[in-house]
Amino acid sequence: MSEKKDPSVWEGFKAFLMRGNVVDLAVAVVIGAAFTNIVNSVVKGVISPLVGAFGTKNLDQYRSCLKAPCTVSADGTVTDGVAILWGTVLNATLTFLITAGVVYFLMVFPMAKYLARQEARRKAKEGAHEVMEVTELEVLKEIRDALVAQRGSGHDRT
Repeated sequence: MSEKKDPSVWEGFKAFLMRGNVVDLAVAVVIGAAFTNIVNSVVKGVISPLVGAFGTKNLDQYRSCLKAPCTVSADGTVTDGVAILWGTVLNATLTFLITAGVVYFLMVFPMAKYLARQEARRKAKEGAHEVMEVTELEVLKEIRDALVAQRGSGHDRT
């Protein structure tokens, strides 16, 4: 009697890595990281200066002092007091909104439209196939009825 050998851990790991979803996910993560750098550059180079036109050019410098006195060192850190760094939150929020908008309008929305068109084409093909089958069935019924009528009208050779 032969024993069935269980797959090794290495074989299972190799099979896991070779699945299409894992490779697609890895590519998406790499592209996402590169895309994040682009969005961060746009926010720091374009959006932040536009928002900063009403104050300082660096959004990270916007803060409110919760407990006075708030003294800021040369590198921008708060040494005394308690400060709420709402400019950093605003900067991160803008980065997120721009990233989400670009991903949605350049990737998700076009892909959803493409998939909807593909589904509509598939349904149209299925509908046409069903109509063709019904039409063929109707023709066969008409032929049968004509043959039955021909037999019944006395064209028999007996």
